Amino acid sequence: MVNDSWTIMAKKVFKVPKADKPLSGAEIAEKMELADMEQMNFIRRRVEETVKVRAKAEALKPWYRQMCKRPTFNDEYLEAFNRANVDLVDVSESKGVERITEKGVVANGREYEVDCIIFASGFETTTQFKRRTGIEINGRDQLSLYDHWSDGYKTLHGFSTRGFPNWFYIGINQNALSVNMTAMFDDQAKHISYIIAETQKRQGTTVEPTQEAQDEWVALIKSLQINNQAFSESCTPGYYNNEGDASGGLLGGTYTPGINQFNKLLEEWRREGTMKGLEVDR
Repeated sequence: MVNDSWTIMAKKVFKVPKADKPLSGAEIAEKMELADMEQMNFIRRRVEETVKVRAKAEALKPWYRQMCKRPTFNDEYLEAFNRANVDLVDVSESKGVERITEKGVVANGREYEVDCIIFASGFETTTQFKRRTGIEINGRDQLSLYDHWSDGYKTLHGFSTRGFPNWFYIGINQNALSVNMTAMFDDQAKHISYIIAETQKRQGTTVEPTQEAQDEWVALIKSLQINNQAFSESCTPGYYNNEGDASGGLLGGTYTPGINQFNKLLEEWRREGTMKGLEVDR
């Protein structure tokens, strides 16, 4: 059994509380929020106990709910702020670094001379899909996938889209999400490999979802979603809430019964053997 910081955090925050009688959605949300507060208080205490300079500790304390930001775990990060050669520049008021000069970095109106700048800005998840892939994806009649998905993802099992034959996509939209993303992507690749192999066995040259199967899957995914806009709006700006604008919501959605149920669904689909919901053409 894994017992790392990820699973400990998830066990505290995401576990639906037990009760003598069925709880309403509002009661479950309240109990989970209290569990979240307890977890975040634990983190804030750890910051206070570890970072010796009070001003630095106060600036480093997270004042938001656990999943408003991507959780990170490191044994040395907080300790680094106790070193004499490490400083913390709080740019929360100025909304970030103002500019880069020949000598260093300007923040809060002051220039900090440096020998080297390491850009650790993370990665993009909320920008346009086209920007992130850097390539054109065109289907039949030169239909752009980016235009086709402009009002929401349309897939079968999150892997393929009607009108884009022989194109497969792995990711976290309209399929199931796991914190073990390496294993998750491995499972997805195996399923896609099965589809390609079966298409070849049937002497097909193209394969894509039928319109009916795709519509049914999108409808199922939408029916499983819970509106968490209020949670996103309560968070401080970040990429999870589109830098503070959560009005758009999630276009894709996930298979909320979980990764194990999703993998079971795909296993049963493969075992059935008819490539149900896919159209193979020669």
